Amino acid sequence: MQNALLKNNDLLAQLKGQLRAATPRIEGRVKGTEKGFGFLEAEDGKSYFISPPNMKKVLHGDRIQAALHEEQDRKGEMKQTAEPETLIEPSLTRFIGRIQRVQGKLAVVPDHPQLNQPLKGKTVSGLDEASLTDGDWVVAHLERHPLKPKDNSFFVEVTELIAKDQDHYAPWWVILARHALPKDQPEINQAWQLEDPAELVREDLTHLPFVTIDSAQTKDMDDALCIRPRADGGWTLWVAIADPSAYVAEGSPADIEAKARAFTLYLPARTITMLPKPLSDDLCSLMPKVRRPALVARLEVAADGQLADTPHFCAAWITSQAKLDYQLVSDWLDEPKAASWQPDSEEQAAQLQHLAQLAQQRLAWRHTHALVFKETPDYRFVLDEAGQVIDIQTEERRVAHRLVEEAMLLANLALADLLSRELGQGVFNTHVGFEADQAEQVLKLLEENGLKTEAGQTFDAEYLASLAGFCDLRRQLDALPSGWLDARLRKYQGFSLLSLTPAPHFGLGVSAYATWTSPIRKYGDLLNHRLLKAWLIQTQPHPLDDQLAEALSSARKINRMAERDVKDWLYARFLADQVGQSFAAQIFSINRGGMKVRLVDNGAAVFIPASTIHANRDELICDGEQGWVMIQDQIHYRLTDQVQIELTEVRVDQRALVGRLISSNE
Repeated sequence: MQNALLKNNDLLAQLKGQLRAATPRIEGRVKGTEKGFGFLEAEDGKSYFISPPNMKKVLHGDRIQAALHEEQDRKGEMKQTAEPETLIEPSLTRFIGRIQRVQGKLAVVPDHPQLNQPLKGKTVSGLDEASLTDGDWVVAHLERHPLKPKDNSFFVEVTELIAKDQDHYAPWWVILARHALPKDQPEINQAWQLEDPAELVREDLTHLPFVTIDSAQTKDMDDALCIRPRADGGWTLWVAIADPSAYVAEGSPADIEAKARAFTLYLPARTITMLPKPLSDDLCSLMPKVRRPALVARLEVAADGQLADTPHFCAAWITSQAKLDYQLVSDWLDEPKAASWQPDSEEQAAQLQHLAQLAQQRLAWRHTHALVFKETPDYRFVLDEAGQVIDIQTEERRVAHRLVEEAMLLANLALADLLSRELGQGVFNTHVGFEADQAEQVLKLLEENGLKTEAGQTFDAEYLASLAGFCDLRRQLDALPSGWLDARLRKYQGFSLLSLTPAPHFGLGVSAYATWTSPIRKYGDLLNHRLLKAWLIQTQPHPLDDQLAEALSSARKINRMAERDVKDWLYARFLADQVGQSFAAQIFSINRGGMKVRLVDNGAAVFIPASTIHANRDELICDGEQGWVMIQDQIHYRLTDQVQIELTEVRVDQRALVGRLISSNE
C-alpha cells in the first residue's frame, strides 16, 4: 500500500511538471491600479490581467516572469491572465516612505502614487522604533519579496528617519534623501591657503574698474566684468572669474568632496554648495573692495559683436569696485532718469552702458551666425520662517541678465577654442542636434509642413546632421507664428551632454563650448581652470578620467530632478487652497491620457485628463505623436496653444495638480 502511494505521488509530481512545462510564460512589468487588480505589460505591447489575489505577490513596477492561463471572464469570453512566478527586478530596493502602524506593528507605505500598500518591517539597530509615529518620513530597504526563493511576504528594514510628519521642510529633506544628495554644505576644517604653482605669475589688474552683477541674495559671486570702448569701434571686455583652484588642490579633501557633489544644488529657498562656504561665500567670492585671485580673459569684440582678435588669458589679482543688482541695473538701463538706483560714478555708468551695447550687438550677431535660446521666465518661491510658501514670483530675464549672459558666452567660447586647439581635452558641453535614428521622422515632418532650407532646397539627412543645417532649421522654426512644429521636433532631439573632447553644441549653434565661468558651483568648470593654468605655465596636464563626463552628466541630471521634485511639492502646497480658480496656461505635453499645461503666472504643471476634455471618449483622440487633440476628427488643441483652465484637484501627497479646460486663447 505504501509503495503504491509513493508511486502515485511520483506520477502526480511528473504530471504537474509536464503541465508546468507546457504552460506559456511571459516577461513584463507590473502595472497596478487603485482597484486592487493589475496588468502585466509585456515588451511586445500586449497587456495581461493580474487578479487581486495575485497582485498581493507583487508591487507596481516589478519586472517579473508570469505563467499565462486561459480564463473565462464574466461575459463568457476567454482571456489570458498572468500568474506571477519569478521576480526578475524589484521596483523597490532602497526607497522613501511614511510610517503607518498596522495593528500596532511597524509598516512603511512607499512614497509613490501607485504604491499604497503598507509593508511590514523593523528598524535597524540604533534607530528607536518607538519614536517613529504615523506619517514620519523614513528611508527603507526591501528585504523580502513573496516571489523570492524562501520568502513568503514583503518585509522592509527602516534605516533612517528623514523628517517628522509635521516638519514643513519635509519636501527638501525627503527629495534630498530620495536622490541620495547631501543636506548641507561640505564641512572641511583646514586653514585655507592660496597655493599657486611657482611658475604661475599673476598680473595686477586691481586698477581696472571691475563690477559684479548678480541677484541681491547672491553670496558666491564668481564673475566680474570690465569694459572699454576701442578707438576703431567695438570694445575690449575683461571677464574675471573667481579662482577656487588656487585653494583647492587636486586630490585634496575639498577636491574629492567637490568631485562627488559635482555641482552646487539650487533648491527653492535653499542652496547646498559644492565647496565649503568659507571658500564659496568668502575667500573665492569676488566681493566688492577686496583683492581676489582670478583667471581673466581679455576679449576684443568688433562693433558688430564678433570676436575680433585672439583672446588673451592670464592669472591675475582683481578688485571688484561694486556688487550690483540685476533688477536695479535693469531699471537704470531702461529708464536712467526715473530709476531709484543710480551708478556710483560716471565711469560706472559708462561701463554699464557699454556692456549693454555690446550685449545688444553680440545678441544680433548670434541671431545671424549661431543660435539664441528663446527667453523664458524664472519663478522664485517666497517662504516664511516656518517653511510655508507665501508667494511665487515671476522673474523675467532683463537687460542686465542679458549683458552678463553674453559676456559669459563669449568667455566660454573663447576657452573652448583654446582647449580644442592647444590641449585637445577639457570638459565640453555638447549637443548632437537630432538623434541619428530619428532623422527620417524629422525629414518627413519637415516635408509635410513645407519647410525648405534657406537656399530653397529640400532638407536631406546629411544637411540636417550638420551644424549649419541644424541652425538653418532652428532659425526658421523660431520665425514661425506657432511653436507647434518646434515642440513636435524637439522630441527627436538628443540631450545636452558633457564630453572630454571637443564636439559641437548644436543647441547654441557653435562648434565647441566649454564653461569655466562658474568654478565655485561646477566641478567641470574647476577642472577647466586647472587645464587653463597648465597651459599658462606650459606644463602637460593630467589626462582627464574617462568616466568623468558620464559622472558629471549624471550628477547634473539628478540635481535637476531634485530641483523639479521640490518645486512640484511646493506648487501643490501653494495651490492647495486655490481649487476652483482659473488660470492662463500653455499646453506642453499631450498623450492618450490627456494633456499637461504650464500655468503662466507661476510655472506649475497641471494635468488635464482626457475624460474632462470631451465626454464621448470614442470621439476624442489625444495624439502625442502628432502633438494635437482631435474631437470628431477636428483639431481643437495643439502643443504650445494658450488655454484657460480651472484647477479642480490638488493631491499634495502625490504632488499632483489636476484641472479642466475652460476655453482656448488661440
